Amino acid sequence: MCPVGTQSIWTIWKSSTRLADGREIVYFDEEPGLGRDQVADTRPLPPRMPGPQPPHGRPEWGIRWDRLAGEWVVIAAARQDRTFLPPADQCPLDPSAPGRLTEIPADNYDVVVFENRFPSLAEPLGRCEVVCFTPDHDSSFAALSPRRVRTVLEAWIDRTQALGALPETRQVYCFENRGEEIGVTLHHPHGQIYAFPFVAPKLAQMMTQAREYAAGNDGANLFDDMVAAELAAGSRIVTRNEHWVVFVPEAARWPYEVRIFPLVRVPDLPALDEAARDSFGPLYLDVLRRFDALFGQPAPYIAAWHQAPVRDAEARGRFAAHLQVLSVRRAANKLKYLAGTESGMGVWINDIVPEEAALRLREAT
Repeated sequence: MCPVGTQSIWTIWKSSTRLADGREIVYFDEEPGLGRDQVADTRPLPPRMPGPQPPHGRPEWGIRWDRLAGEWVVIAAARQDRTFLPPADQCPLDPSAPGRLTEIPADNYDVVVFENRFPSLAEPLGRCEVVCFTPDHDSSFAALSPRRVRTVLEAWIDRTQALGALPETRQVYCFENRGEEIGVTLHHPHGQIYAFPFVAPKLAQMMTQAREYAAGNDGANLFDDMVAAELAAGSRIVTRNEHWVVFVPEAARWPYEVRIFPLVRVPDLPALDEAARDSFGPLYLDVLRRFDALFGQPAPYIAAWHQAPVRDAEARGRFAAHLQVLSVRRAANKLKYLAGTESGMGVWINDIVPEEAALRLREAT
């Protein structure tokens, strides 16, 4: 077991071991010496799912190039058999208990990360991991303490570094899906981390925009100027503190959508300084609670960390890491669906004026 992150009141202890089928599991504990990594996984698991070279030559795994879109598409047909909305007493993300063994062998945990049993990407193409934020099955990210959010943040940072060091990785993507409306198949509070073997389309487009902006504006940084403009205008700011700002984008695509930027530009999560790490939790919890308060019910959302490509010095010098939170709920009993213009042509139509969305989020308590 070893401490990770910055040495402060938020020290986290990391330990790792292997599950019965060889997948890695990593515990991030808020106290030392708990010995969770000493608990063996005794389940009779079948061999882990095959990588991109499937048995019998079946094309169930891999990535394919869409020549019309100029984008990679992941093929992962074997995921059809993954666990789907199990009863609460059969949740695979709860701690193990006598007579009930789960994906987490220990009988308790603070934050734990493990390789997905049903991954979209498998080595040597990439890697998919699951992040459990709390052992409490009935909780949510918004119900975590600031201390626990800091532990989650350090887990994201640690895994960004570890997965970014894999030779095939081009981008590390940390995210959370919440709510059946989003497509969640496990209700336990959790997120995921993908190590992509390519730069995802959204990140690639942002990098293109940043390069073109710099070329046309004497080398200015697109992200710096955008954040400065939002701070100056103020109408779309939801909240902020000394180190972070939260705003609704001027051209928001989703009914309720925010971007959360550190005020000091960094390429990725590991580059955040201690002050930014300390101040993130209270602000982010405030944001999630505002989303839940909008319609007096848990908000279905996607929380997506945008980080610079790995091993790309030019991109890392220009990019600004940030968190996007978006909800598909547009009214108490209405959802935003991607219909003909969005899915067919990529032209988004938003039913909520961004300035109005920001006002409603500011007033939500």
